[in-house]
Amino acid sequence: MKNALEYDEQNIFAKILRGDIPCGKIYEDEHALAFPDIRPQAPVHILVIPKGKYISAADFNARAPAEALTGFYRAVSEVARQAGVEQNGYRLICNTGPDSHQEVPHFHVHILAGGKLGRMLGPPL
Repeated sequence: MKNALEYDEQNIFAKILRGDIPCGKIYEDEHALAFPDIRPQAPVHILVIPKGKYISAADFNARAPAEALTGFYRAVSEVARQAGVEQNGYRLICNTGPDSHQEVPHFHVHILAGGKLGRMLGPPL
């Protein structure tokens, strides 16, 4: 995983933000973009990405201005509301770093919902 000084302009989310790759946009505002995951792990599986060059949650939380932080997390809640998953519940997942299996080096949040999701983690390591 690269550090914040080495943001990869060619990662898939950077390409989506530039409009180089279509994403099936569900939601967009000045702080965030949301779209369906191409490999859904639940009946509802939406990705929400900030509009900025942030590699991970740690990078985003350390470097983003207050309005970007607030705007992004409000967008996550708005996407869940618009998806109609608030009443029965949903799970937010944010993978950070190689041990978490973060696959794209651009901060993103997964919204998973649409049925019983089961345990968060398997048996202890």
